[in-house]
Amino acid sequence: MIIKVEDLKKVYDTGKIQVEALKSVNFEVAEKEYVAIMGASGSGKSTLMNILGCLDRLTEGKYVLGGQDVSTMDGNELAAVRNRKIGFVFQAFNLLPRLSALDNVILPMTYAGVDHAERLKAAKSALKKVGLEDRMDHRPNELSGGQKQRVAIARALVNNPDIILADEPTGNLDTKSSEEIMEIFENLNNEGATIIMVTHEQDIAMHTKRSIVFRDGMIISDKINENRIIRGGNA
Repeated sequence: MIIKVEDLKKVYDTGKIQVEALKSVNFEVAEKEYVAIMGASGSGKSTLMNILGCLDRLTEGKYVLGGQDVSTMDGNELAAVRNRKIGFVFQAFNLLPRLSALDNVILPMTYAGVDHAERLKAAKSALKKVGLEDRMDHRPNELSGGQKQRVAIARALVNNPDIILADEPTGNLDTKSSEEIMEIFENLNNEGATIIMVTHEQDIAMHTKRSIVFRDGMIISDKINENRIIRGGNA
């Protein structure tokens, strides 16, 4: 198992009241799985994503990532895990506007201490994988929304993470661009990437192989997507 979550609870203490965002959550994700995390606003899915991404801490329970128990790690240890083991793709792209596509993709490897020649080679390879080899020198304002998300996916890939966490990756895209991005994720999963995607859109979730649905901080459904969408056709 690449991910194992046991009796996970997350409580936010506002000072006046305590809000239980996640309540005794249990699930596992195997290597090479492709999973959608679904639920309405306030269901707990974004809180879970932040914990899986080591951006937030759980209140109780256990979270094991790639064989490491990250539940008790300090801030520096969590930062190291984020950089080494997790690739992030966000709805808002989170690209640096003054950097080219190539330099945006190189950035995580700079933090990881990878030497220059290797950084350049890996970044170019990642951009080629998402079909942007002809846009490497363009800045974000010279790219379409779909192209920006391709750069973000390339950036998520370059450190060969254990998992890719995608938070509403098609939320800012039109239908055509959304389908293109979902095809990229499908290809990456077919090549062996483990992908966990937060989405509130059923048609996007149906591209994945498994859907975990949250309501009021609890899992209410965890099932295989038997009629999943594959490259525009049902299978």
